[in-house]
Amino acid sequence: MRISTNALQKAALSAIFSAALYAACIPCIKILGKHVVPAFTGAFLYLGAGLGLMLTMLFKGVSVELALTKKEIPWAVSMVLLDTLAVCALAAGVLLTSGANVSLLGNFELVATSCAAYLFFSEYISKRLFAAIILITIASIVLSFEGAGSFVFNKGSALVLISCVCWGLENNCTKRLSLKDTRQIAMIKGCFAGLFGLFAAFFAHNPLPQLKWAILVMLTGFMSYGISVSLYIYAQRFLGAARAGAYYSSAPFFGVVFSLLILNERPDVKFYIALLIMLTASILVILDTKNS
Repeated sequence: MRISTNALQKAALSAIFSAALYAACIPCIKILGKHVVPAFTGAFLYLGAGLGLMLTMLFKGVSVELALTKKEIPWAVSMVLLDTLAVCALAAGVLLTSGANVSLLGNFELVATSCAAYLFFSEYISKRLFAAIILITIASIVLSFEGAGSFVFNKGSALVLISCVCWGLENNCTKRLSLKDTRQIAMIKGCFAGLFGLFAAFFAHNPLPQLKWAILVMLTGFMSYGISVSLYIYAQRFLGAARAGAYYSSAPFFGVVFSLLILNERPDVKFYIALLIMLTASILVILDTKNS
């Protein structure tokens, strides 16, 4: 069945807004990170997303026809397991490599998502979309690149790549559930990942933050992970994992803009180079969407 242009445009805007909400989390975490250790930051972000969406479901309810059924449980379990593996690999990788490495390699998630969509689920990737994915990835690299000396392939880099592959596969598992209630899916992701993070943080004997800071981190998680993931899953319903991932990969661009506005950072020439590449890629994606 052919999807209407209006539905595609709405899905595209949802994916872009999802990326913006996620990117807004970066400067917020940088500020809140002065009061909350990283292990608990991740746990409370996910818990805030899961619990926040649980509350919205209590007020608005879950559509019975869109609720998860027994047939979808394997996809849901795979989604949670891949999320857990990704978080573990990323957490270990961050300790073994530089922040520039992690940021740069994080863009590999788009490649993993698109390749998995093509290889395992037969999603079509047009020439325009493929070119846009390449351009957006290049732009993301330009935004996160700090110099040749900062990019050294080591064990930490390998772990970060593993986390990206897990998230790429997880994105495709989520796609199999995208016709279901998006809040329910995001709630499952948030609650399980958050609980795992809490257990890991306690096990590592990390210091508990003050309640006010924990609440602020949870509120950030509700917006940047809960609402963001819900919008992203909605976008996948109409765009597919590969194309939704292409739109979502604009997050690094939003991250730079928010860092400029919130953290008062000043971009250099790399920012403007990335901006031009991003605009070119966006035009390609829009043209590809119109011709779908």
